[in-house]
Amino acid sequence: MSGENKQGAGFVKGIGVLSATNIVIGSMVGSGIFLAPSIMAGFIENSSTIILLWLIGGLLTVFGALSLGELAAAFPKAGGQYVFLREAFSPLWGFLYGWGLFFIIQTGFIAAVAIAFSKYLGIFIPALGEGNVLLTLSLFSFKIVISSATLMSILCIVFLTGINILGVKSGALIQNIFTMAKVGAILVLVGAAFILAKGDFKHFLPLLKPTIPQAAKLTLFAAAAVAMSKALFAYDAWYTVTFVAEEAKKPKRDIPLAMLLGTGAVTLLYTLVTAAYFYVIPITEAAGIKENRIASAVAERVMGSPGLAFITLAVLISTFGCVNGLILCGARVYYAMAKDGLFFRSNAKIHPRFHTPHLALLFQGAWAIILTLSGTFSDLLTYTAFASLLFNSLTILGLFVLRARKPELERPYKVWLYPVLPLLYLLIALFFIVFIVIGDPLNSIKGLVLIGIGAIVYIFLRRRLRRAGPAAG
Repeated sequence: MSGENKQGAGFVKGIGVLSATNIVIGSMVGSGIFLAPSIMAGFIENSSTIILLWLIGGLLTVFGALSLGELAAAFPKAGGQYVFLREAFSPLWGFLYGWGLFFIIQTGFIAAVAIAFSKYLGIFIPALGEGNVLLTLSLFSFKIVISSATLMSILCIVFLTGINILGVKSGALIQNIFTMAKVGAILVLVGAAFILAKGDFKHFLPLLKPTIPQAAKLTLFAAAAVAMSKALFAYDAWYTVTFVAEEAKKPKRDIPLAMLLGTGAVTLLYTLVTAAYFYVIPITEAAGIKENRIASAVAERVMGSPGLAFITLAVLISTFGCVNGLILCGARVYYAMAKDGLFFRSNAKIHPRFHTPHLALLFQGAWAIILTLSGTFSDLLTYTAFASLLFNSLTILGLFVLRARKPELERPYKVWLYPVLPLLYLLIALFFIVFIVIGDPLNSIKGLVLIGIGAIVYIFLRRRLRRAGPAAG
C-alpha cells in the first residue's frame, strides 16, 4: 500500500533530479544566511573564525548528505528519516523523530523562516513591521506580542500550505522558480561586495584568533558551538527531499544525487557570501546591526538605496521559497506516521483530486502558526538546530546498524569512503551537540523535554494499537 491510502488515491511521481536539487537548495537557503552571521558575531568576535565555522558546517552537511543518500536509495518511501530510523532501530525511534519533526524541527524552521520573511517585508512596508504592535496577550507566565509582522508570517504559511495542497507539481514549480532567483541574487551580492565595495581584507585579521564578547559569558568552545547552531540552522533541511522520495521519478538515483549537488552548492554559496559580508563590515560592527539584517546593511553600503531594495526583495524571494520547500516536504512524514497508526489517522489520507496529504499539510501549518507566536528568531534557531542535529546523528548511526544487521539489503548507492565519512559526521556533530547544551541549556532542554514527552505518547499509542488489534494497522 506504499504511496496509496484506503480510498485508492496515490502520490504522483512528479519530481525529477532538477526539482529534487532545487528542493534541497531552496529548503536550505532561507533566512539564516541573511541574519545568522550577525547573530554569530555576538558570540565570536573574529570574522575568519566565523567563516571557518560556516565551512565546517557545510562539510558536516555534505558528509551527512553522502551518508543519508545510502539510506534514501535503499528505502525510497514517503517519510524519509522516519522510515530510516524505524528500519534501523525500532518504531519508537521513528516516532520520536516524527514527533520532534512536527513539534520542533520542521514546524520550527517554517515558523522561523516565516518570521524572517515578515522582518524583511517590514523594510519595504514599515506598517507591516514588528514595530506595529496590534495586540499583547498574557498566557500564564508567557507574553505573546502580535504585530503586523506576526500576521504576515501567518499569511505566508497559510498561502503556501494552500498551494501545496493543490499538488506536488505546483509546489515543485514554485520551488524551482524561487530557488533559481535567490541563488542568482546572492551571487550578484557577492560579486558587488568584492568588486564595487570599498571593503578591506584586513577585516579577516587576525586569522583564526577568536575572542568572546563579555556579554556572551561563555567559554570559547561553548560560544563557538552556540554560534555554530545559528549556521547549522541555515544549513538544515538538506534531508527534507528524502521525505518526498515516493514522488520522485527515479528516487534511487535522483534523491542521493540531489542531496550531494544541493549541499555542495549551498556550502560554496554560504562561505562566499559570509566572506563578502565581513569584507564590507568589520566584526566589531556586525553584532550591532539592527535586527541582525547584515545582508541589507552590506547591500546598502555597496549599492546605496537601490541595493537595500534589491537585497530586501532577494530575501523575500529566498524566505518565501524556503517556507514553500519546508511545507512541501514535511507533511509526508506525518502521512507515513499516520499510516503506521502513530499520528492522527486523518493524516494518512491523500486528496483524491490533488494527490497530496492535504490534512497532514493543514496540521503542519496550524502548529507552525502557533510557533510563530512562541519565541524569538534566535531562540527558534537554537532549539530547532539542536533537535535536528541530534536526530540527524542518530540517523547516520542507523547506517552502521543497517550495514551490520541487513548486509543483504539492496543498496543502489553506497556512501563513499565508508566508514570514514559517516564517522566524521558523527564525531563533529557530537562535539557541537555537547557544547550547544552547555552554551544554551534552556533552549536545548526545551527540545529534550519535548522529545521525552514523545516517548510517553508513544507508549500510550502502542497500547491503544494493541487493544485495537489487527484492525488498527
